Amino acid sequence: MPNGYSHVVVAPAGRIVHVSGQVPLDADGELVGAGDVAAQTSQVFENLTTALEAAGASWADVVKLGIFLRDVGAIAAVRSVRDEYVDLERPPASTLVEVSSLFRDDVLVEVDAIAVTD
Repeated sequence: MPNGYSHVVVAPAGRIVHVSGQVPLDADGELVGAGDVAAQTSQVFENLTTALEAAGASWADVVKLGIFLRDVGAIAAVRSVRDEYVDLERPPASTLVEVSSLFRDDVLVEVDAIAVTD
């Protein structure tokens, strides 16, 4: 099994939190990191953090991530940012999908999450 990924995550019964795909827009709706997948991914993970906290969850509760990436060749940059947020001893199950486009041409990455809280 690749380091930093889980093929299966078993979560105890609890409240399930589904976080919609987050994109690299700041609180003012402005794109962060034009042309820079690492900068965009950092903003996406900050947006995910905000959404999780608003739902009473944290990164420790995340059991699944869905990553939608314009260029799968940029996965190392995405993973580097992701590893700053997830528990690498108990990483969430993940899915990576390369997409031909997202909701705007300048958006390079979108990530959604599922968390389970007590």
